[in-house]
Amino acid sequence: MRLVFATKDLTLVGRSFEGFPLLIGSDGWPVEPAQSFLWHTLVESGESLSDLTWEAYGRRLYDYFAFLEANQLAWDQESPAHGLSVLSRYRDWSSGELALDPGTVNNRLTLIVRFYRWAKQRNLIAVLPFGEKKVRAASHSGLLSHVAHPGAESTKASVLVRERRRLTKFLTKDQVKDCLGLETDPSHQILFHLMVRTGLRSCEARSFPVKYVFNPKLRKGLRHGQMISVELDPGDMHIKYDRPRTIDVPWSLMESMWSYSLHYREVRKLSGDSNVSSLLLTSQGRQYSKDSVVDVMKSYERKCGFYVRAHMLRHTYGTYTLMALRKSKDFAGEPLLYVRDRLGHSDVQTTMIYLHLINQLEAQSVLAYEDEIDMMFMANSSKSTGGRDYGSAEKL
Repeated sequence: MRLVFATKDLTLVGRSFEGFPLLIGSDGWPVEPAQSFLWHTLVESGESLSDLTWEAYGRRLYDYFAFLEANQLAWDQESPAHGLSVLSRYRDWSSGELALDPGTVNNRLTLIVRFYRWAKQRNLIAVLPFGEKKVRAASHSGLLSHVAHPGAESTKASVLVRERRRLTKFLTKDQVKDCLGLETDPSHQILFHLMVRTGLRSCEARSFPVKYVFNPKLRKGLRHGQMISVELDPGDMHIKYDRPRTIDVPWSLMESMWSYSLHYREVRKLSGDSNVSSLLLTSQGRQYSKDSVVDVMKSYERKCGFYVRAHMLRHTYGTYTLMALRKSKDFAGEPLLYVRDRLGHSDVQTTMIYLHLINQLEAQSVLAYEDEIDMMFMANSSKSTGGRDYGSAEKL
C-alpha cells in the first residue's frame, strides 16, 4: 500500500482538498474503512485542523495499516483477549522492535483507538480490540486553576503505554554558542537562527517567504539594533491552524537574511524551481522539506556532540525570552501572553511549560535574551553571516 497526498485537483463542491492523505492499496483503490475514517475526522467532524495535522493523521494511520498488510493481519480480526489483539501486537512491535519513544507510540495509538471507536459506532465491528478504564483528571493550580474541574473522569484505552513525565528539552547557552560557531551551510545557519531567535516552528521556518525580507537600513522608521515586527500570513507560508500572527525579528537577523537573499539564494535558485517563494533553498534549489530539516538538525548534532532538534530551538526561544521579560523593568506587558502570541500557542496553558522550566533552572544558567544571548548572535553574525563568509557548503 502507499500513502499519497492529494493535489489541488481534488475538489468537492468548489473546495480544494489539496494535501488530504490518501491510503492506496495494492489494487489501486482506497483502503477502507481507514479512508472513510480520515475523511470523517479531517473534514466532516468540523474540527479546526491544519494541513500539517492532515499529514500527521495520514502517516499514523498508514503506519498501522502497513503493519497489518506486512504481517497479513486484518484490522477487524477478532482475538481471544485484548492483550492478543492486532492492535496490541502493533503496540508491542512499535515499542519493542522499533524502540520508539512512548510518546510517539501513544500518539499513533490514540488515533487508531479513535478509528476503532468510530468503526464500532458504525457497527463495522462488534467488540473493541482494547479494554477501557476510568481515569480521574489531575488537579491544577496556578493561573488557570479557576477553569479546572477537579475529580472529572474520562475514559482511557488500556492499550496505551506508560509515559514518564519528561522535562521539555532546550539548548543551554554553551550549546547555542557551539552551534553558532560551526562552519556550515548558509541555509542551515539562517534556518537555525530563525527558529532559535524568533520561535518559529520547523514548518514555518522552512516556508518563511523571501518577500518578508528587506534591507532594514533602507526602511524608514527603523533604527539600528531594534526588533522588527513581521506579520505572518498563512496565505504566504505554512502556519499551524492557519492562524496569522506577528513575530519580532532581530535587526541583525534581518540583515543576514537580506544578504542571503541577494547572494546565496539567487545562485541556488538557478538549480531549481525559480518560482519557489520560500527564503531558504537547498543546494538543489528547492524548498526544505520536513525530513530535510530533521537532517539539518542531525548534522548539528553530529558536529556538536549533543542532542539537537528543531523543537528544542523553539523551546530555547520561549524559555530565554520569558525569563528575560519577567526580569525586565522596562517591559510593560504580560510576559506570558507576549511569548504565547509570538509562538502562536492557542492556549496560554501550553506557554506555561516555560514557567515550569524557569523555576527549575539555576539562575546562572539562564541569560537575558536581549543582552548576552543577543550579543552572542550578533558576534556570530558579524563573522559568518551578513553578506560575508558563510563557511563551506554542505549537501543535504
